[in-house]
Amino acid sequence: MCGRFTLGKGRQAILQHFELEEGPELAPRFNIAPTQPVAAVRLDPARQARELVLLRWGLIPAWAKEADIGARTINARSESLALKPAFRESFRRRRCIIPADGFYEWKQENGGKQPYYVHRPDGGLLGFAGLWDRWRAQTGEAVESCTIVTVPASAQLARIHDRMPAILAREDYDAWLDPATAPSRLAALTSSAGANDLEAYPVSRRVNRAENEGPECRARLQLDPLTPA
Repeated sequence: MCGRFTLGKGRQAILQHFELEEGPELAPRFNIAPTQPVAAVRLDPARQARELVLLRWGLIPAWAKEADIGARTINARSESLALKPAFRESFRRRRCIIPADGFYEWKQENGGKQPYYVHRPDGGLLGFAGLWDRWRAQTGEAVESCTIVTVPASAQLARIHDRMPAILAREDYDAWLDPATAPSRLAALTSSAGANDLEAYPVSRRVNRAENEGPECRARLQLDPLTPA
């Protein structure tokens, strides 16, 4: 799964990487948690161009009676996107890309769960495959939300966790966002095979608390993993 990630890059780097003309200002984030606003790239059908928006992390299907379902839909398994009612329609028509420059996974070791930070060796941006939807509360308020697609972990990362975010190749961004892309092609885009160049190292357990922020969250652990953070 993916329960925390980072986006420390500046706005200009994000606009350039995802070929965007404009977007909201984004503060560097080092411990992004479920239910928080996250940056997302999606296709604007009116302009047929990419746009950068803020979405609530935890997908609330349009048909949901309550927003609480979003706490259980922060991730969507790639194997069942076309089958699960919560994701089926968004998979067909409302796909997005979640910008990140790293993510956290927890490994069971020494009688506890040790967090690891996973990133590109060059510190470059990642594009997580995502889905989004628009839900309207009884008050009339519209809430746009998203989920991160997950796949079986690559051989390199399986020693830490059995799942990981689906990381799209840059040349596949257009195909993922295009509503006309065939489901068989979409399945190939979310393969974990392209994630073998990622690196991982242990970090402090301070990332376990969503209120903890700052670049120290992803600093390489210097203490013994058993030492409380």
